[in-house]
Amino acid sequence: MTNDTSALVQVDGFPLALDRLYHPQTHMWVALSGPASAPVARIGMDALGVETSGTLAQLSLPSAGTWLVAGLPFGQLEAAKFVGPLVSPVAGTVTAVNDAAAADPGLAERDPYGEGWLIEARLTGPAGEQTGLLADPGQIRQWFAARLADYRLKGVIAQ
Repeated sequence: MTNDTSALVQVDGFPLALDRLYHPQTHMWVALSGPASAPVARIGMDALGVETSGTLAQLSLPSAGTWLVAGLPFGQLEAAKFVGPLVSPVAGTVTAVNDAAAADPGLAERDPYGEGWLIEARLTGPAGEQTGLLADPGQIRQWFAARLADYRLKGVIAQ
C-alpha cells in the first residue's frame, strides 16, 4: 500500500494531504484501499498534530492482530510537548505496523503523509460506515486552517 503524497497542498505553511480522511479531534488521518466492502486503512498523524506534539522521541505501536476500537488508544507517543495516547480513528484489526517509524519517530515528523505512517488495519465495516471522519477536501482544508489559526492564537505554535 502506498500513499499518494502528490495530493499535498500547503495551508499557511503546513502540508496537508487531501486524498484521505481525517479525525478532527485527534489529528489522525486514514487512507483507504482495497474493496469498499472490506477496506484496509493506513493510519498516521497529520503535520499539525506532529507539530503540536513537539519533537517525537518514542512511538509505541501495537502488534499485528491487535483489535482497534474507534475512539480508544492503540499506542502511545512521547514527545517534547506531549506524552499520551494515539487514538484510533477507526475500528478493525491491525495488519501491519510501520517498524521504521517505531524505530525512528522522526520519520513521522519528516514525512507524516508518506513513509511516516503508523499502522494498517482491516476495517470491520464498509468504507462508507466510517463515522466522525472528514472526507470532503474543502471541509478538510477549512478544518485544518481553522485549527491552525486557533493553535497560533493560543500560542501552541509559532506565528
